[in-house]
Amino acid sequence: MKKTLFFLLFAAALFSSCDESPYFPEASGRPYEVLVVMDTKTWKAPTGRALFDVLDTDVPMLPQSERSFRISQSNPQNFNRVLNIFRNIIIVNINDKEFTRTRIKYKMNKWAKNQLVMTINSPSNSEFAVFCQEHKQEIIDFITKMEMNRLIVELRKQHSKRASELAKEIFDCELWAPKELNSWKTGKDFFWVSNNTATGMMNMVMYSYPYEGPETFNKRYVCWKRDSVMEKNLPGERAGMFMTTDTLCTVVKPIAVHGKFAYEMRGLWVVKGDCMGGPYVSFSRVDEENNRVIVVEGFVYAPEKMKRGLIRRLEGALYTLKLPEEQFAVAITPELEATEEDNDNSAD
Repeated sequence: MKKTLFFLLFAAALFSSCDESPYFPEASGRPYEVLVVMDTKTWKAPTGRALFDVLDTDVPMLPQSERSFRISQSNPQNFNRVLNIFRNIIIVNINDKEFTRTRIKYKMNKWAKNQLVMTINSPSNSEFAVFCQEHKQEIIDFITKMEMNRLIVELRKQHSKRASELAKEIFDCELWAPKELNSWKTGKDFFWVSNNTATGMMNMVMYSYPYEGPETFNKRYVCWKRDSVMEKNLPGERAGMFMTTDTLCTVVKPIAVHGKFAYEMRGLWVVKGDCMGGPYVSFSRVDEENNRVIVVEGFVYAPEKMKRGLIRRLEGALYTLKLPEEQFAVAITPELEATEEDNDNSAD
């Protein structure tokens, strides 16, 4: 059941229309909405629950439970021209006469612009359920990164001019922050931008420090660096107040950005001496030309509302960071153990 990983096309190619007709519609639905095409009886049975449990997984490291996707379901006979322009569609076919093993195929822009259609074919209910369990994180990551690629396309057109200017002036880098982040503060090898609102506050920071070798990238060291930078540059209202990292609610892992190593850290932040806090996500990357680590981070303060959409909007923006040597780098290359439907490559 394990298959070779296939890389998706670059973001610009992914979201170009496959239909030149002016009547080819834009995909409908809100970000992170998924429509599952499966008969209702199977959807309500353990087979369908296996896929539901994948999509119903919580977004990691938020202060409250928020599921990864909004989920809806349609019977195949009701799947018409109104529904087939949905932004994210998963079509499930279970038939032991047509299929000998479980496979995923995907196609971009099948019935609408900026659309992702995943098809899962399987010979049996039991094999389908096992496949969903074994490939759970891949399916979640694939759809999530497709949504972030959509965001990056939007950020390319409209982003915070001030954040881009600061990234260039201070770090000689390129960065597309959400356009609403127009308040700012600068420091030595540091800047902060924010929408600076009373509700749903989104923030991004960017800072750097000397690269001291691979030992730089461990949880203790990166958390310590973060805390020291935040204490110096983002103090609280009164003396002794400053942002700190909740290390017990922080996870780290290596990832790839533009095909190169990056260190992802996500979790919760709190203000020492105050009751403020919220989620954050950061990428630490090595600028080899200047022998430094550059960190770009998004964090949210929104005690009155859900935070999934806010933190994901910031996380997508982190992928737009281009170091001085990355002028022509692409945004995200998500991975999935799947075949692209047009090429129909086998994946063993």
